[in-house]
Amino acid sequence: MIDIKVPAVGESINEVTLVKWLKQEGQYVERDEVIAELESEKATFEVNAEKAGTLKTVGKEGDTLKIGDVVAQIDETATRPEGQAAPAEKPAAPASQAAPASANGAAQPAATQAPVTAIANDIKATPVAAAIITDKKVDAGSIKPTGTGGKILKNDVLEALAHPGRTPGKELFTRADRREKMSNLRKTVSRRLVEAKNTTAMLTTFNEVDMSAIMALRTKYKDKFKEKHGVNLGFMSFFTKATCYALQEWPAVNAYIDGEELVYHDYCDISIAVSAPKGLVVPVIRNAESLSMADIEKKVVELATKARDNKLSMEEMQGGTFTITNGGVFGSLMSTPIINIPQSAILGMHKIEERAVVAGGQIVARPMMYLAVSYDHRIIDGRESVSFLVRIKELLENPDQLLFGKDPVKALLEL
Repeated sequence: MIDIKVPAVGESINEVTLVKWLKQEGQYVERDEVIAELESEKATFEVNAEKAGTLKTVGKEGDTLKIGDVVAQIDETATRPEGQAAPAEKPAAPASQAAPASANGAAQPAATQAPVTAIANDIKATPVAAAIITDKKVDAGSIKPTGTGGKILKNDVLEALAHPGRTPGKELFTRADRREKMSNLRKTVSRRLVEAKNTTAMLTTFNEVDMSAIMALRTKYKDKFKEKHGVNLGFMSFFTKATCYALQEWPAVNAYIDGEELVYHDYCDISIAVSAPKGLVVPVIRNAESLSMADIEKKVVELATKARDNKLSMEEMQGGTFTITNGGVFGSLMSTPIINIPQSAILGMHKIEERAVVAGGQIVARPMMYLAVSYDHRIIDGRESVSFLVRIKELLENPDQLLFGKDPVKALLEL
């Protein structure tokens, strides 16, 4: 009998929660097959069978386990059930089939674009139900599925449309309460947010940016960009590029306080706040200042997909120097984001809304977005925070400057 123990997942993590058994008591499992899902205060990870054999579960779903505790046992002497063949080793794919290549020989990544900061749970629906949801703009989360495996059927959508404002099948005027155990991830988010408010001198400065130039540029080049790079041209690459230039011009915004010392970074590791199914996570784009627009978009898709599937590693969520969060995908018009400690500042993006503005003495309609930078006033002065945000605004309203970080004519004249 082999003991399967809770692995060490980080220096500061002492306990985890057993979220779900993926294999059941008495089931025969293969070596390296995933048997359970555990959750630490920072991430969700899987436990694999170390040997093939019959599984004996020790912990229960919802249990809190210490690092090194036995979570399961495997009887490796058990006989493989009849009809269950041993897994065959997958042959290595030939180099010619490793990945489809573009005309210039570059490997093409998957074209599917994951959401940038809002990662919703997968919605299962029949084609007809999905069409009605899209056409009528129904909130899929308010629909009670009755199909097999939680699938939404046509009648489920029609029932929701017939009874707007309440969940079909739910008792009206109920006063029932529900209690749910707080997950380790939610505990950590709660603790860090309170710590940020209590340990930093946090202020927020606001500005607004005219998104006309970026939206026109995306409309003009989005098809060629996707054909060339295999990924959509989103807003995050523009904001990340602009942020990196501004951080290098105002290094205090890219620094943090360590005791009685200030630690400055000569690189930009940009944390992207992502609302994943199990809570807020903040994966990091390393050396974003050295990446191209396509590289940034590909990294955003990779990290967003991992967040949606709970596949982010500890390393991918540690060590950021500055954070970008996008509340606009949820419809937020303005907010004061909370600093992601120990960082000293965070940029908040918001909803793009067409508003009346004055341009050239005329009132015109422009797609405008409010920007917010929350910063630690202990290290960043008002002049630096405001200038930093104004610089981002300038770069976004003149995206041609994102190539050099300055006006092309001034770069030519070395001004």
